[in-house]
Amino acid sequence: MLARLLSALVVLVVAALAVVFTWPQAFGLQNEWVISHVVALRGAAVVCALIAAVVFGLLSFAKPLRGFTIGLVVILLVYAGANVAILSARGFGGEAAPADETSESITVLSWNTLGEVPEASTIAELALERGADIVSLPETTEPLGEEVAIAMREGGRPMWVKTIAFDQIAKARSTTLLISPDLGDYEVISAEGSGPPGNTNTLPTVVAAPVNGEGPTIVAVHAVAPIRWEMRNWRSDLDWLAEQCAGDDVIMAGDFNATVDHFAGRGAADLGNCADAAVAAGSAGLGTWPTDLPALLGSPIDHVLATPNWTVTSFDVLDEYDDSGSDHRPVVATLERAG
Repeated sequence: MLARLLSALVVLVVAALAVVFTWPQAFGLQNEWVISHVVALRGAAVVCALIAAVVFGLLSFAKPLRGFTIGLVVILLVYAGANVAILSARGFGGEAAPADETSESITVLSWNTLGEVPEASTIAELALERGADIVSLPETTEPLGEEVAIAMREGGRPMWVKTIAFDQIAKARSTTLLISPDLGDYEVISAEGSGPPGNTNTLPTVVAAPVNGEGPTIVAVHAVAPIRWEMRNWRSDLDWLAEQCAGDDVIMAGDFNATVDHFAGRGAADLGNCADAAVAAGSAGLGTWPTDLPALLGSPIDHVLATPNWTVTSFDVLDEYDDSGSDHRPVVATLERAG
């Protein structure tokens, strides 16, 4: 009798955990240790749940364990199915919306270079091929950014280079933003030092504003990863980034080290006043990190976001660069001015 009660209690606890891990934002737990990591890797969680369901299914052939193990199998299958449904709703690569040739469009490329592992020529070729107007390069120093800009200028597409480096100890402490002169003159308005109110806490974010006040504020993002000793800084980074998207004309791109699940509760849209381009394009189920996992199993932590005055016409996660050396996939979005 006691064994049955304990078995039932364990099944109930596992069921409760499955609910929390499926939709933690319903309980305000999406930014908590462990839970934030599981929800970041929904695809991988599905695979793990299915493997565990098979194991418990085999154990159910032992009669004394049958009721207990069948209960766990049902919970694991429901958990896996719920996550598949969520990922499917977010999309695995929708068709691009038709472009309006008469409207103003901007192409945004973002790629965390893992401390400048991809060569400048590789980055420049990709940017030229996609006709990028904005290039966000977390973990990229000013010298490499200038190399990319020179290569793009030689390819017929000159770019301004804006870099913030918190120090010269690690390349991860630098973020570089390239902006086409066609968008006008820009100045960096985020602080050179770390921490709010001027910047993200551990890794730099570049906020550039148009000098004449016309055009979007552009934010090249690098939030810290939610490792155990950085959880407070990670939450603070996301809060600060939501504040940067409180305006009427903002485009953000970079490594947020967060999925749309983690954005929950930080504004009227996905983050602040900004909507996620991958969600709008039906591609938010594809992982951008790490490159040694298939995109279906990875975590979508690299984003392009924009305020409602921009309409998303396409968003692509580029897995053909998985052998370039970076652990992140580049993402490219095309935005058009609404109306």
